[in-house]
Amino acid sequence: MSTLDRIDLELLTVLADDPRATIVALAERLGLSRNTIQARMARLEQTGVLLSYERAYSPEVLGFPLQAFISIGLRQTELPRITTELARIPEILQVHGLSGSIDLLARVACRDARHLFDTDARILSIEGVDRTETSLAMGEVIPYRVAGLIGLARREA
Repeated sequence: MSTLDRIDLELLTVLADDPRATIVALAERLGLSRNTIQARMARLEQTGVLLSYERAYSPEVLGFPLQAFISIGLRQTELPRITTELARIPEILQVHGLSGSIDLLARVACRDARHLFDTDARILSIEGVDRTETSLAMGEVIPYRVAGLIGLARREA
């Protein structure tokens, strides 16, 4: 990954404050040309600094108010196939690989407790998955954020 300069960090700060800002608005706010902003945005995308542009939706509004985290233990040699099968389960919103006694942590959204039970059963039925443990999400206390990290990077740059 390339090193971010002061202008990149300023651009990321503005985007963290207003993720829907247009190229023109970004250029005006930073005092740069539209072409400069477009070129920097393209470079940030190509180097993996900017991730998905997918909109975030509320699972509750879609009819899936129950969220949980499912810890998954599996046979490591089968991780790629298991990951592919997990990706086919629509209730799974996100999966992280972990170090330690748990191999994967899946965030899921379900309609109710029965739906969660069935989702867990589908995960357990995948060949190579040895065990699961489910924890209900009681509420999001701190949402995903990066503005603080951008601020640290700007101070260190």
